[in-house]
Amino acid sequence: MTQTFRPAEFVFPGHPDKLCDAIADALVAEARQREERALVGVEVAIHRTHVTVTGRIACKDAEGIDVTALVRNVYRTAGYGKGWHPAPEDLEITSQLCLGPLEDGEAEFRDVSDDQAICIGYAVNIPETNYLPPEQWLVRRLSERLYGLRIDRPELELGPDGKVLILLREEGRSWALEQFSCSLQQREHASDIALHRAVRTVLEQELTDAAKLLPGLSASVPDDITVNGAGAFEVGGPEGDNGLSGKKLVVDAYGPRVPIGGGAWSGKDFFKADRAGGIHARRIAKLTVMTGLCEEALIRLLWFPGDRTPRVLPAECGHTRSIPIKGLEGLLDVSLARSGRDFGRIPDLVRLARWGMFSDPSLPSEALAKL
Repeated sequence: MTQTFRPAEFVFPGHPDKLCDAIADALVAEARQREERALVGVEVAIHRTHVTVTGRIACKDAEGIDVTALVRNVYRTAGYGKGWHPAPEDLEITSQLCLGPLEDGEAEFRDVSDDQAICIGYAVNIPETNYLPPEQWLVRRLSERLYGLRIDRPELELGPDGKVLILLREEGRSWALEQFSCSLQQREHASDIALHRAVRTVLEQELTDAAKLLPGLSASVPDDITVNGAGAFEVGGPEGDNGLSGKKLVVDAYGPRVPIGGGAWSGKDFFKADRAGGIHARRIAKLTVMTGLCEEALIRLLWFPGDRTPRVLPAECGHTRSIPIKGLEGLLDVSLARSGRDFGRIPDLVRLARWGMFSDPSLPSEALAKL
């Protein structure tokens, strides 16, 4: 049987790009609370203590949104402060937002696409991974466990920033972790030996747990484990690199085996065609594999300006064939009205920005019980 090697990566909430995504989606959530049809299109850039927020927010009392407080809270909940820089209170926040109410008649046209978009959805028939590629499912789980070491093992003196990279060996319906690397922000004087041990323990525990959930996944820890392979990693986050919202689209979605449409999600409300389209494409892909039409489905949606629903291309089933899904798409409401009304009610949009758009199978956008 042919072996295939599947790479995947993930970054922690303290990574500069993920700080930007979380800030952008905190603004989406705040506007949505003020008005269901709020229009939000924002971008965030950070470097060292500087944070710049640009774009437009149109909703009731948009001028009353406390951008500074939202930004500081995102940094704080990611783990900054208490010696990890930049501290939330030291941030220099510049807002270049256009704030105000929706224009006359604009609310009624929110369910009409105001831009063009190409949107990609994907699902593989593995319910245990929430129909996600196993490598992307596993790397997110490992990352969340390793990020938790900051709290669980304070003696390791870990910071908010970090990255994880894995290589999963796939052979039919069997998988094994072949190689593993992580870069975890840590005080220079802290024990790197203790960190290596802690990482190995997390790998042992998480692989054991994941193997119980996913039949065919080996619980064996690989020999090839790298921890902070480039040396000491104390200066990280915005102190070590700049950040920009929308740069981690592959991490947000399905990992590198699946193409992306190109439109960012964080910072856009759920009436926006590229964000709504990404969700609708995912729902069609899941329904395609759940109904047994194919084992692996890639869905492409096209939105033209003025569309209320997308133009759906035939589903790609693996690399060998495509199938028309006209009858199937009719089972789903893939309108902008639906996504804006229902999918914008996610209770913790900041968490979603940090841990991936399809990481929580309980979300209304993931559940197909109500099509």
